[in-house]
Amino acid sequence: MSTGVEARLTRLGRDGKFVTVPMDHGITMGAVDGLKDIESTIADVTEGGADAVLTQKGLADRVYPNRNDAGYLIHLNGSTEIGPDEAEKRQTATVEEAVRLGADGVSFHINVGSDHEPDQIEALGNVTERAHQLGMPVLAMAYARGPGIDEHDATNLGHAVRLAEELGADIIKTAYSGDPASFEHVVESTSKPVIIAGGSPSSDRETLETVQDAVSVGGAGVSMGRTIFQHPDPYAISSAIAAVVHEGFAIDVAMDRFDLPIEP
Repeated sequence: MSTGVEARLTRLGRDGKFVTVPMDHGITMGAVDGLKDIESTIADVTEGGADAVLTQKGLADRVYPNRNDAGYLIHLNGSTEIGPDEAEKRQTATVEEAVRLGADGVSFHINVGSDHEPDQIEALGNVTERAHQLGMPVLAMAYARGPGIDEHDATNLGHAVRLAEELGADIIKTAYSGDPASFEHVVESTSKPVIIAGGSPSSDRETLETVQDAVSVGGAGVSMGRTIFQHPDPYAISSAIAAVVHEGFAIDVAMDRFDLPIEP
């Protein structure tokens, strides 16, 4: 690992653990709740303890004044949910653009098992090569998604994260397999840090239980978007998640400390 990659990784997490809030959903879903006034959302989640935020390149000037010195990743591909095929992510930015915009890293989405897997494999390999030439770390969003694919099967997820490492990724985001025992296989499938996606928002307790379970078997944290930026109190939920990931807080303690409702 080059000095540049290593230095920038320290801006994206703490002690090998990561709490990232992706907010690239505007290209996929439009200006949904939490993203219209993205400035306030960024300020809330980074004040709450998020290590880094992630957007598409066009929002860089809205990120910087509000990020409380948190790290910043620029996402390099995307698609829309109203287009012909949401799984067909097309490249939307280059590593050079991310460097010029002051990002600390780049991210790239790949759907392992989809009809578009071959193109995405080639593109991710090219992105990691160029990023490392410039000292930039790469977060691979590696999902098991395609016809007949179980998106939460640990074997499929283990394949996806291993593929991402073999293509040069430095951090790997994937879905949670549903329980610690199966997720341990996913974590053990790569030597790189594995962080979990959030998906559709659930209750605060369920969110924190998932985070705690993933970390308990070696998960390196989270990259949660809607779960955090669409929460009624983005500051509180990001604070609680960061406390579980970085400080090992018990769930009830985290919920009480940050005034989240104590749910059954």
